[in-house]
Amino acid sequence: MVERKIEGYRADEATLADLAKALSHPVRIRILTILAKRETCVCGEIVDLLPLSQSTVSQHLKELKRVGLIQGEIEGPRTCYCLDPAALGRARRAFESLFSSVASPRHPRKGKRNAE
Repeated sequence: MVERKIEGYRADEATLADLAKALSHPVRIRILTILAKRETCVCGEIVDLLPLSQSTVSQHLKELKRVGLIQGEIEGPRTCYCLDPAALGRARRAFESLFSSVASPRHPRKGKRNAE
């Protein structure tokens, strides 16, 4: 992983930014959706469901695994992937906390000014 300049930021802020970066590509969103629809881990068929090369899909899987949203287990010559429910729950709570704090009524909405 490339070292980033995160001095001056809280650990939770850096972690949330890292999650957001990992989710910033539509292919990764699609991969999460594919995995969510499956009852079991998915091995080789992810590549068949996306219009991308195996190496490109592998890079996207690697990024999702790096931030912990998915797990990968080696089964013979291939790796099987599935969602990590605990990590997804933590990510969901982190994003909900962020959005509830920035969308609170104390923040003026665009086009409206405080009456003070």
